[in-house]
Amino acid sequence: MMLEFLNPPFMQRALIAAVLVGITAPAIGIYLVQRRQALMGDGIGHVAMTGVGLGFLLSTNPVWMATLVAVAGSVVMELIRWYGRTRGDIALAMLFYGGMAGGVMLINLSDTGSNANLTSFLFGSLSTVSEEDVTAIVVLAAFVVLVTVGLRRQLFAVSQDEEFARVTGLPVRVLNLLVAVTAAVTVTVAMRVVGLLLVSALMVVPVAAAQQISKSFKVTFVLAVVIGTAVTLAGTVTSYYQDVPPGATIVLLAIGAFVVLTALATPLARRRARGSMREAERCTLEVPAARRAKDDVQV
Repeated sequence: MMLEFLNPPFMQRALIAAVLVGITAPAIGIYLVQRRQALMGDGIGHVAMTGVGLGFLLSTNPVWMATLVAVAGSVVMELIRWYGRTRGDIALAMLFYGGMAGGVMLINLSDTGSNANLTSFLFGSLSTVSEEDVTAIVVLAAFVVLVTVGLRRQLFAVSQDEEFARVTGLPVRVLNLLVAVTAAVTVTVAMRVVGLLLVSALMVVPVAAAQQISKSFKVTFVLAVVIGTAVTLAGTVTSYYQDVPPGATIVLLAIGAFVVLTALATPLARRRARGSMREAERCTLEVPAARRAKDDVQV
């Protein structure tokens, strides 16, 4: 039966999570790419690991605890970006590596944590998505969509040119913090499916793939979400049938989509360039002819 993968309850939960991840990761990722902060998700993923460890240590839901710690970490990252100056990169490095090391240590100190738990959060695992996780992911994904779609004009303006946005009266620092917090929430949404170490790729690669065939922000946004949703669903189903890691499968499919669209975009760009050259040559020939006609009329 072709749709037998829909029968197991854990796959139903995993597919719901995959769809939400495919929507939210590129939705916030497009702003990170515009801001040249493509690796921000990777750093937040390291910090979120401490939240996962705290969740096991305190016997609470790791998704919610990771969300709290990741949000706090994203705010600290923004503050370092504003005030860190020359030593900001060192502070960020300590924050990232400290977050990962703290998470590993806390998981091992807890009674319920294990290396298997650690691996599932680092690289994703279909069978570990619980009903409580799905509830948390749905709530967090709704927040991400509300921010990225509802405030798209303001976020786009800040991502393109902070100085211009400030002159127009936009609260630049508040919006920057909102982008950072939304990215942190997205990391925790995606960690069950893609894994904390690979979530940044899902934020960036679908956006980069969409940019190969689109120059409009709106079209790029929609295409990136479509690509993200397609690869997460395909990767989840492939993981079920082939027993391969879902996170790695999803990221490799996203990179494959980037390669295919890049190959398709190259001849398209050449055709556009040739069309532009022909149009320029036509205009060059028409302008002198128009001038001669004008001179004849005046004479």
